[in-house]
Amino acid sequence: MRDTGVLDLVRRIERLVGRIEAGTPEGRDRALDGLRALAIAGVVLGHWLVTALVLDSGALRGASPLSYQPALTPVSWALQTLAVFFWVGGRSAAGGYAAARAGGAGYGSWVRGRLARLCRPVAPVLAVWSVAAVAMLALGAGQQTVYALFRLVLSPLWFLLVYAALTAATPLAARLHPGWPLAVVALADLVRYGLDGPAWIGWINVPAGWLVPYCLGAARVWDGPRARAAGWALLAGGGALTAGLVLWAGYPASMVGVPGAPVSNLSPPTLAAVAFGLAQCGAARLLYDPLGRVLRRPAVWAVVALMNLSAMTLFLWHQTAMMAVTALGLLAGPPLPGLHTVPADAGWLPARLAWLPVFALALLVCLAAFHAYERGPSRAARRGSSFARAATGVGDESVDGGTGLAGRSVCAGTGVGGRSGRAGTGLGRGEGARNV
Repeated sequence: MRDTGVLDLVRRIERLVGRIEAGTPEGRDRALDGLRALAIAGVVLGHWLVTALVLDSGALRGASPLSYQPALTPVSWALQTLAVFFWVGGRSAAGGYAAARAGGAGYGSWVRGRLARLCRPVAPVLAVWSVAAVAMLALGAGQQTVYALFRLVLSPLWFLLVYAALTAATPLAARLHPGWPLAVVALADLVRYGLDGPAWIGWINVPAGWLVPYCLGAARVWDGPRARAAGWALLAGGGALTAGLVLWAGYPASMVGVPGAPVSNLSPPTLAAVAFGLAQCGAARLLYDPLGRVLRRPAVWAVVALMNLSAMTLFLWHQTAMMAVTALGLLAGPPLPGLHTVPADAGWLPARLAWLPVFALALLVCLAAFHAYERGPSRAARRGSSFARAATGVGDESVDGGTGLAGRSVCAGTGVGGRSGRAGTGLGRGEGARNV
């Protein structure tokens, strides 16, 4: 019986892989989806590894292993992938806007559709956590605990605000040389660090700093004959600039914020973080072509496709998954190593790694519960206006123009539902992650 069950599962997976492959438009930019999936994985794993909730005097507080173990700093270099997100976003949005204009749609229709897809999955997060916060306070939870949890939930939302603003500015970003926002970041850092100017000047770097990789993604140079040379130049130049700023200009080596540190490279972004992002953009372009070849393999592509279908849900709910496991672990009695303990010794990291599969399982539960909000309107509503699909760049035949992968469900039956006309997967139609 066990062998029969395993064989049945294998066949179902094979059918799912086949349906995803058959339902993917021929010109789909798989490499771009692959880079987005890597960026999502980096953010999720990064938060799970460098964010800890410590049980302290009966209350939960946030802590970071980077505060206690500086030797773990290279983890932030590998898992802080925000620049890749913005690079992919710029490339996707620029292509989507061009496709929408070619289809006769205006800027207003395109940007409304794109921003709606960004904002729609946020509502359930805010609703669930508003109710949870009130319930916790009513049941006697300390304000410090509720604040620590709510802060972790809201922390990803700054990204969406910036991303939405840059998305709205796509027509300008596609024409803007990235050197201009880079100069703004450098000037802001010079004022606040070199000239002892007001600290608030640094917040100019939030839009300016992330506009740099966004503009790079939208630039046409990535499709030309000098694309690989540009990638190597960015990787080498950005890496050298980052190293110089860390070694000789006093910038912190960690590419994420460290509690208690006098300077954070991310809040707001510093010139070092933006330089590091340049190197990441170069690496992304160098990885682009080989990644595209790897993703011609149906099994590998299926994993990436499903991640893109659920991109926003994974991003918005991964902290909740970690916190749910942490809270349930309190029922076990004493603090659990790697879950509630201070990340101050070498044993914490192996213990934390052992918890990652549990976090992932909790995230799958969140995905099953809330992915519907990412899928958007029903198919009947979408049939109502072919122009609306063209306006948002999410029509059936769009290759890369901001469409993303789409499907009725990632958990019904084989995992991809609906009869979309593309082998039943719904890929390439009008729902899902859509290259946000």
